[in-house]
Amino acid sequence: MLRKLTIWIGGIAMLAATATDTIAVIGRNLGRPLVGSIELVEAAILVSGTVALVLATLGDLHARVRLLTDRLGETAQTVLERFSRLAAAAFFAAIAWGSIWLAADLWSGHEQSELLGVPWRVLRLVANVGLVCCAAIALAATFRREPR
Repeated sequence: MLRKLTIWIGGIAMLAATATDTIAVIGRNLGRPLVGSIELVEAAILVSGTVALVLATLGDLHARVRLLTDRLGETAQTVLERFSRLAAAAFFAAIAWGSIWLAADLWSGHEQSELLGVPWRVLRLVANVGLVCCAAIALAATFRREPR
């Protein structure tokens, strides 16, 4: 249920970005531009991208190259798979740490976009929650009994 809800949130955000940009292009061609369309598209893409990143991590669907690992034995493949997941968890954790640090430093600055006043701290919060989720999912997958 939670997975379907997440997919819907990401899909609606992507559709909102597409609709906003379509309206903005039509408006520019008609001489009636949609003010702040770039800010709205950026916010929607951040939500959609974060959801996609979490779902890809949850489904173990990130891109991989297996030219060497497919030629190794089963034990070596399992060890390398666990190492790969641990490295992914460390990568997401490092990005999350830096992003959380930046968000904490700028939290009281009340940053917002120039035209529409979109609050950047809310969007940073969305990104940080997504990164922490990715790190936790990858870490949990590292210690799963049977790697996928």
